[in-house]
Amino acid sequence: MPKVTKENALRYHSTGRKGKVEVIPTKPYRTQFDLSLAYTPGVAHPCLEIEANPMDAYKYTAKGNLVAVISNGTAVLGLGDIGAMSGKPVMEGKGLLFKVFADVDVFDIEVEEKDPEKMIEFCRQIAPTFGGINLEDIKAPECFEIEERLKEMLDIPVFHDDQHGTAIISGAGLLNALAISGKKIEEVKMVVNGAGASAISCSKLYVALGVKRENIVMVDSKGVITKKRTDINKYKAEFATDRDISTLAEACVGADLFLGLSVAGTLKKEMLASMAPEPIVFAMANPNPEISYEDAMATRDDLIFATGRSDYPNQVNNVLGFPFIFRGALDVMASDINEEMKLAAAYALAELAKEPVPDEVAKAYNVDKLEFGRDYIIPKPLDLRLISRVAPAVAKAAIETGVARTMITDWDAYTKELDHRVREHINAISTCAVEEIEYND
Repeated sequence: MPKVTKENALRYHSTGRKGKVEVIPTKPYRTQFDLSLAYTPGVAHPCLEIEANPMDAYKYTAKGNLVAVISNGTAVLGLGDIGAMSGKPVMEGKGLLFKVFADVDVFDIEVEEKDPEKMIEFCRQIAPTFGGINLEDIKAPECFEIEERLKEMLDIPVFHDDQHGTAIISGAGLLNALAISGKKIEEVKMVVNGAGASAISCSKLYVALGVKRENIVMVDSKGVITKKRTDINKYKAEFATDRDISTLAEACVGADLFLGLSVAGTLKKEMLASMAPEPIVFAMANPNPEISYEDAMATRDDLIFATGRSDYPNQVNNVLGFPFIFRGALDVMASDINEEMKLAAAYALAELAKEPVPDEVAKAYNVDKLEFGRDYIIPKPLDLRLISRVAPAVAKAAIETGVARTMITDWDAYTKELDHRVREHINAISTCAVEEIEYND
């Protein structure tokens, strides 16, 4: 893959039509009769139908395939609090990924507001427009309160991808890493370096997968989060340990799993060397992980290693989750994305990685083959099978847990329809991958 430079990135975003997304009509508009149906007087009829039955909005409008990507720009990628407008390229990018991977339409909405109460009220007021809300790049701990409150008050899915996306994808990787190493999840000793939104959500999902809460040690910028500390919020307090340790180095001794969602360079070689046999290291600080791939491999030859980067094996990439999770939720008009739906996505991803990988996927990544093992515990984003594995798993979980408002009875037909509707978008990505050389110097 060509090296990404500032120049070719800026050229990519500014060439031709500015930005990365646009709105396209879906109905005929070439005649006066078409326009009379689209707007006045014909539009009055669906308006009155919706007034009589609000759920008909899913029938007569784009609501059922429309997601709001909402951010206040307080925690944008690795850039921090750069403001709502500065985060817009990221939100547009999210919209592009939703569309090309799962044919989900998006309005990106950047909100100049840091007050959680006002953010909550803003989202509540615009919710009738959408079939779901994807909260993005909102800093902790405010993001927890915003998501929790909106989930309580709205009848559409609200999903903070920075929390749950990373948790679901890495959770799938954890299941497969444990299968390879032969370790039991309930016996795993886990160290979490970082205590923000992603770290806390990952820890919660891992507990739901089977990790014992008492076997988790979480570390923030001030050291190990212990029950003796009085400077921690209620979210960190859930993972406070009673162990008599205070440093990351102490926590790593004998640990089976290192989960890094912090900053580059925090996991030293000697810390990795002190971990248990067959260690699992998820070093996901971006753009540079807590320990480099080269240093990790030079230190241990028995580890399973994952990062957030695309240029190393086992990339934990949220695009493996959110498009297909929302696809499944929207297709059954779900009122929520609950824990069971998240777990279903993680298990579906884990199972897909164990299946034989089509040659077209290996070719897309310029390798001879991909097969389940230490360097392939998570599916690749360009695997065309993702939508037909993850979306149905999420939809089934929604139906089984009672948050679906419409049923799917012919799952084979649904799977085929998913494959058909998204293939042209995935093929477009492959074309772009070939053409991206145009943006290079």
